[in-house]
Amino acid sequence: MPRAIVIRSNPAHEHGDDRPVNTAAVEEVDESFLGDDPVLVEVSHSSINYKDAMALTGLPGIVRRTPLIGGIDLVGTVRQSSDPLWRPGEAVLLNGIGMSETRNGAFSELARVPGDRLVALPSCLSPARAAALGTAGYTAALCFLRLRRAGLVTGPERPVLVTGATGGVGSVAILLLAAAGHHVAALTGRPEELGDYLRGLGAERIVDRAELCDQRGALQKQRWSGVVDTVGGQVLVNALAQTAYSGTVTACGLAGSPALPGTVMPFILRNATLAGVDSVEAPVEARREAWGLLAALPGERIDAVTARTVPLDGAIGAAEELIGHRAHGRTVVEVRA
Repeated sequence: MPRAIVIRSNPAHEHGDDRPVNTAAVEEVDESFLGDDPVLVEVSHSSINYKDAMALTGLPGIVRRTPLIGGIDLVGTVRQSSDPLWRPGEAVLLNGIGMSETRNGAFSELARVPGDRLVALPSCLSPARAAALGTAGYTAALCFLRLRRAGLVTGPERPVLVTGATGGVGSVAILLLAAAGHHVAALTGRPEELGDYLRGLGAERIVDRAELCDQRGALQKQRWSGVVDTVGGQVLVNALAQTAYSGTVTACGLAGSPALPGTVMPFILRNATLAGVDSVEAPVEARREAWGLLAALPGERIDAVTARTVPLDGAIGAAEELIGHRAHGRTVVEVRA
């Protein structure tokens, strides 16, 4: 029977206890537990995103049914398929689609998945590097593509701002933007501790998060040619207020807050665009384009954002460290040792 990290509801919480909503543990599961999707994949690698960390530590807002196998990133090899698109032996990857939310995910030695969102693993990417990129890299690529379609042009005086820069999405966004020749400013709450890390990824300017945390004017000095925002809340509002005329701000996260306590002034007076970026339900064409972009990154640049690799048994502990802000970069989960 395959080993998997199963998330179950916490009875103590249901009876009014203030313990986590759910608990997670490594278990052996029957193959019938995997579901009935047409493609059976031998999972080799996954990764830990912030959503994974929330799910594995029992925080509310991610898991919508239990019991459920966690893990929103999947890299592996097709074992069986009744979907004509896929054959046994093909290397594949999958991100989002509700894994670890409403459907079983990738923290399992075997996974059953639909074939219509699977993407062939690019031949130049190893499974470990594909997992290191994962949903974080794929989301960063979707943001990059949105900015590119909007005609992003940067300069030393008006770089593109990346918020939550030391997280997975932020780190890969910096890599992609710098590789394309853009000037990048990185926003972080730990500028002295992690400034060298961000410069190593390609950021030319380090910005202290405190600069964008306070409530300020609806329109501020034009500082950014565009923005990749993973934080939301007041940081996003200030980033919008500081975006140059006709600039685009891509919003893909709410690590700080889901609120948007701002005004319409940047949209009306500066022709700014706030572009939402969703990685969960993105069509397969967008997924292929994003992964084609990521596959062009040099392997050593991907390794630069990979903080560590843990076995399946170590995923829950790694999730706790991420929630506790004791980790940065990407954590790869080696599902099959």
